[in-house]
Order: sequence, then C-alpha cells, then structure tokens
Amino acid sequence: MNSYAVTEKNSRGRAIAEPKSPLRNDFQRDRDRIIHSAAFRRLMYKTQVFVNHEGDMFRTRLSHSLEVAQISRGISRSMDINEDLAETIALAHDLGHTPFGHAGQDALNQCMKNYGGFEHNLQSLRVVDLLEKRYANFDGLNLTFESREGILKHCSLKNARLLGELGQRFIDKKQTSLEAQVVDLSDAIAYNMHDLDDGYRSNILDLDSLNEIEFFSECHDKVVSSGLIKDEQIVVNETIRLMTYRLIDDVTKASLELIKANKICDISDVRNFGKNLVQFSEPFDRKLKACQKKLRANLYHHNRIEMMSKKAHSVIESLFNYYINKMEQVPDNYLIANNNQRSIADYIAGMTDRFALKIYEKIEK
Repeated sequence: MNSYAVTEKNSRGRAIAEPKSPLRNDFQRDRDRIIHSAAFRRLMYKTQVFVNHEGDMFRTRLSHSLEVAQISRGISRSMDINEDLAETIALAHDLGHTPFGHAGQDALNQCMKNYGGFEHNLQSLRVVDLLEKRYANFDGLNLTFESREGILKHCSLKNARLLGELGQRFIDKKQTSLEAQVVDLSDAIAYNMHDLDDGYRSNILDLDSLNEIEFFSECHDKVVSSGLIKDEQIVVNETIRLMTYRLIDDVTKASLELIKANKICDISDVRNFGKNLVQFSEPFDRKLKACQKKLRANLYHHNRIEMMSKKAHSVIESLFNYYINKMEQVPDNYLIANNNQRSIADYIAGMTDRFALKIYEKIEK
C-alpha cells in the first residue's frame, strides 16, 4: 500500500478503545458494523430519484451506496490505497438521508430552520456516533476516526466547532484522506451514470435527448460502430458502462499524476495540501458537469419528479407538525432531553419512504 494511504498504524483509532479483532482489520470491522446496522437496511426503501414504489428497477439509496462502494474499491485498488476504508465510507455516506431523497432533506431542513437546520452529512455522522443502538459499551458504532471523517464531507464552521477533533479540519482548512476523496468522486460518478440509466428506463429521457450530451454521444458512437448490438436498451447500457469506465480511468490517472507531481509522501502531505488530490482531468471534469446539467434540466426538474418532490414536502412537513404535538408518539430511543425538534428530525430522517407515507396517510384521515 502506498505510503500516503491510511493504515491501522497511522489511524487515529476509535473514540472508545476496544481490543483488536483477530479476524479483521479496523476498517473491515467498521464496514461490517455499518452493514449490520438498522440504518443501512433501511436504505433499501429510501428514494434515490424515483420514489420506492415507482418501480423495482430504479435505484434506491441502498443500491446507490453499493455502486459507490464498488467504484471506490476499484479506484482505491488502482491507486494502491486503503480499499477497506474507502468501501466503509461509501457504504455509510448516505445513512443520514431522509425518505424521499433531496426533496425530503430540503423539507426537513425547512422544518428545522429555527432549530439548527438539517444536513444529511451531519445526520449520517449522528447515526454512526449516536443513533444506532447495538452495543453494550457505547451508543452508535464507535467507528474509527478516519471512517467518521470520510462520512462528514461538508460542515459549517459553526457545526465544526461542536465536533472537536473531527471538525478541526474545517476550521484549519485541511484536507481529508485520499480514501475519502475517492469516495466523494465515486459518488459523483455513480449517481450521474445511474441517473442517466434510470432516466432512460423511466421514459423521461429518450435516446435522442441522451445523445445531446456530448460525452454520451461520443461513447454511444463507439458502441454502435461495432455493429454487433441491435437492441436499444443494451446500446444504452453499454454506452453508460463505457462512460463509467472512462471516468474511473481518468480520475485514477489524473490523481496519481497530481500526487507524483506534488511529491506527496505520507498522510500529513495529503492533509496539508491546499486542495483535493483526487480529481478528474479538466476535460473529463467538463464532461461530467455537462451530464449533471442535462440531468438537472431534463430529469430532476421534470414534471413527474417535481410532483413527487411536492408530495415529499407535504409528507415531511405534516409529520413534523404532527409529532411536535404528539411527542409521546416518538420512540423513546430518539428522545433527547430538552430538544423535541431534534428528536423529531432524527426520527423522521430514519424513516423509509413507505413508512413515512403510511404514517402520513394515517394522520391525514
């Protein structure tokens, strides 16, 4: 493993010391704790773009997290850095997401605007640090510092000051580990590529509109030029597969070149570098941004998605207002002394789409 990778030797360890596992390294142990958590299982029924009941073929938060983990491991392996840590961060990065995707997060943030707000990265950290109740000796999962650091991609200075050592990098303007940086870009690769696929499967995006994206068109022409594929769905599949491969190949090569050019030798060099070292080359950065622009215009703001988003806002707002007046309905393990609003936000954020809709329909009768 390269000298600038995170290892057990340079890890800052766990908040609560535990004996080492004889069977797994610390980061594999973190990964296993995440996989066995209730929050991870609930991702199966949480929206990525399409609400869970829209169809069985669309991505959920769970399938998205698995795709991010797979891409993260591949890039980390090619860069010879810590695959286990990258996989762990990827699997945990969306644990704090609300039901109904970003619309649900926006709605809950609006409900919480006078009570500290709501942000899913911070919520993911709350899940692994506090909300999971599985172990006798501590709340949460007691993950390593590096896993927790990678989960917390963004943080305001106000919140960072409340997080001690974990928040210090935002105050000091330091960088996170390469493994966390890999997950960040793997997330972008995964959601852009699978949203193109889900957009096509939903019939919101057709082949002509996909070919308006220059990067898609380049790869589509390459696939079609083989003359071997006649089925349009398979052509689209192969095109997105080629796009994914080229993005992964580019970010791996560009990042290794940047690391070499800046003589990065160890983890302190990574943290003290003025910007992320895991980056796309400029041409591929432009290609991915063009995909994002197309998805925003033609998928995320499509009437069908907008209608789901409006329903999500109504559901989250109704649930929040209901529990404000019915605190006795909030399970005891979510209750925080003298902070009813945060207790409710924790409870609602942990709901699946279908459970939130079930409660909403019950209280609206």
